[in-house]
Amino acid sequence: MPKLIIGADIVPTISNQHIFENGHIDHIVSEDLLAVLSGADYRIFNLEVPLTDMATPIKKCGPNLIASTKSVTGLRELSIDFLTLANNHILDQGEQGLWSTTEQLDKAGIAYAGIGCTPAEAAKPYIVELDGKRVGIYCCAEHEFSIVSDRQAGANPFDPLESLDHIVDLKDQCDYVICLYHGGKEHYRYPSLNVQKTCRKIVEKGADLVICQHTHCVGCEEKWQDGTIVYGQGNFLFDHSESEFWKTSVLVSMDLTDHSVEYIPICKDGNGVKLASDVIGEKILADMMSRTEAIKEPNFIEEKYAAFSRTMVAFYISRGDFLTTTFVFRVLNKISKNRLKEFMVQIKIRKYGMEFINQYACEAHRELILKGLEVSANE
Repeated sequence: MPKLIIGADIVPTISNQHIFENGHIDHIVSEDLLAVLSGADYRIFNLEVPLTDMATPIKKCGPNLIASTKSVTGLRELSIDFLTLANNHILDQGEQGLWSTTEQLDKAGIAYAGIGCTPAEAAKPYIVELDGKRVGIYCCAEHEFSIVSDRQAGANPFDPLESLDHIVDLKDQCDYVICLYHGGKEHYRYPSLNVQKTCRKIVEKGADLVICQHTHCVGCEEKWQDGTIVYGQGNFLFDHSESEFWKTSVLVSMDLTDHSVEYIPICKDGNGVKLASDVIGEKILADMMSRTEAIKEPNFIEEKYAAFSRTMVAFYISRGDFLTTTFVFRVLNKISKNRLKEFMVQIKIRKYGMEFINQYACEAHRELILKGLEVSANE
């Protein structure tokens, strides 16, 4: 029975990069977890960082991640077979960082997909044959600063006018289709209505398994038609935060014979990761299944998301400038023939422009803003 294991984000960080470089991966990945990985026939992860020795950070909001080229040694020691590169950080060090990454992965014999010089190239899936079964892997990401265009290389975006056709075509070539969808709202354990609608449609077009990565937390599962959707699995190995969301995760284990899906709970261990103990593991899975049952209730997803958006809307509109609404400002602006307002707008764009771009270009942020404004405006 061929078995695949899919883990989420893997990022060498300052605290453990030297361990990746030296290949002493057993210092940060527990022995029993390594045994689980080695027992699989195929191992899939998300590499959420460019591997380069040259810092050339792009202009964006949020951190520009970077890991050394030598870090690939640790990835190889984990026996990783495939990495999705379609995520919001793979272009953090520009195109040179992207091509440095693919060069290192090529040398290490690790397959990858989800990036390219052109949109058509970035959209190409990866197909592997396991025990006579053809498995297609389609990788895509929501629109942040890493997306490919006609002007730059980058990650494959989810485009409802294109990506669903890609899934249909891939299903025609394969026995089993996996879609790794890098999207959803960080630190939110449920799907939004848009994410649910998107993932369901991906299944309807032929995907047997859809996994939403990027949220940095364990979410929930949905069975839809003949497929399985995982709305968030947490990180695999990313020592960046001590938030409760970052402390637990699940590996997704798939049996290609009967298409069954199981979850293996893991947890953060200092600057590494280990299999969760029986007690902690049972809680991780019980909480995940509790959320899985909750989203079956009528209107639950919409109401839960509306309440969440209400807590977030203040963050998104905090860039608004109260000064420009005052009577004094309006008088001075009129005297200046609107030049004062134009000056203030340019100041704001220079300071927060990249955040504005991200908030309105990224599907997850845009949906949350609109819902938060709708909820607040109708109170």
